[in-house]
Amino acid sequence: MFSYIKIGLLGVVLMSCKHSATPADVSPGQAEEIPVAVEQSLGSFPFPAIPEVLTSSEDRKAYLLTHYWEQFDFADTTLVNNRDVTEQGFVNFIALLADGTTPEELTRESLANWCAGFVGKEHARQVLTQTADDYLFNPNSPFYNEGLYGMYLEALLSKLPQTDAMRSAYRFKLELVKRNNVGDKATDFTYYQPDGMRRTLATTSVKNDRLLLMFYDPECESCHEVLLQMAADTALAEAVRAGKLSVLAVYTEGNEEAWRKALPDMPGGWTVGNDREAVKTGALYDLKAMPSLYLLDGSKTVLLKDAAYEKIRAALAF
Repeated sequence: MFSYIKIGLLGVVLMSCKHSATPADVSPGQAEEIPVAVEQSLGSFPFPAIPEVLTSSEDRKAYLLTHYWEQFDFADTTLVNNRDVTEQGFVNFIALLADGTTPEELTRESLANWCAGFVGKEHARQVLTQTADDYLFNPNSPFYNEGLYGMYLEALLSKLPQTDAMRSAYRFKLELVKRNNVGDKATDFTYYQPDGMRRTLATTSVKNDRLLLMFYDPECESCHEVLLQMAADTALAEAVRAGKLSVLAVYTEGNEEAWRKALPDMPGGWTVGNDREAVKTGALYDLKAMPSLYLLDGSKTVLLKDAAYEKIRAALAF
């Protein structure tokens, strides 16, 4: 299993201009602990030296981010392959970008500078684009952040030559990330109920202005676990029975026999359908991890996107 590097480990030292350097772990939410200077140590990421003339934490942070990768040699394959340097540097980089205090303009400029450094270096590009996928686009990553991932893809596309063979793949990912975000109208699709009746998401009735939409596969282990959790949730069952919300579970794979075999295990009161692979083949929703749960309102506007059941359960508060 892929292991993630923690923020602030392995030689990164953050210090204020009034205090001596002390090792620290920094979380994305610690906006008040903005790094104003960085001390380098042997084998650590080659941070830029922040000019002493910059005294405000905002200015020093802006300088650090815009010049973050300038001392890093993307052509050095040994350096690029050194996880304790390259990957640790990336982790601290994205933590600063996502700490809640970084302006979007600065975030985009910093990402563009980073992409400009590696797009012309084949090995570095392979390693760093995979690192971005692992940390920002893997739902199991503690750094999972679709918003930042989307800005990274836009920066990457802005630096790639128009003739680059990977442009279409990156563009496809970007379009997928931009779909069905919170506040958007959920993409409509067709599904078929067990009796063969054809329905669409748009015409699915919703009780009490809340619809829990789940894309699932009963042969998927994680789907099975979540389904068991939901089936055992007596409060959810009572909420469905009392008309406090509706649940729509849509099978997205192509094995109708497996889907029908598992139908008796689906909780009562739910609407269950088979989209006959329309969502997957049309890339209408991002199904990189299953199950994929959305909370919608009665007009099918997205309230929570691809969220854990615990988060949806907390939002429903029944």
